[in-house]
Amino acid sequence: MIPSWQNYNKIMNKYKFKDLRVGMYEEFKITINPEMLKDFRSVTYDVNPLHNNDKYAQSKGYPGRVVYGMLTASFLSTLAGVYIPGEHSLIQQVETKFVNPVFIGDQLTVRGEVTELFESVQRLTLKVTITNQDDVKVLRGKMDILVV
Repeated sequence: MIPSWQNYNKIMNKYKFKDLRVGMYEEFKITINPEMLKDFRSVTYDVNPLHNNDKYAQSKGYPGRVVYGMLTASFLSTLAGVYIPGEHSLIQQVETKFVNPVFIGDQLTVRGEVTELFESVQRLTLKVTITNQDDVKVLRGKMDILVV
């Protein structure tokens, strides 16, 4: 579970480029709650009923509101900025594919694995995956991150 933002500095990694190795990984868990959807909506103004109305989402064949895909993807910022590399992170590029929907109450595992290191520019590539509590992949992709 991610601690409150006030406690991030207690867990924030401080990997420097020299500390990183291909194959190393970091992961964390987060449980989706209704307040997250409300907060996301207040920032983005995305009022699509699929994300905001249980009955509407159920009429489309879902068990309830579908979590915003970009809310799910936003946890990649936490992955890079707090976990790997952490404090020295500057995200350059993110590629994602949403492979399954996420719902309120899902416990997500956000994982990044170093797949490439580019010493000349101090950049790493992370293979990223997000799975739910049933180990079903909901997002996959990659990130290119400068280590500053």
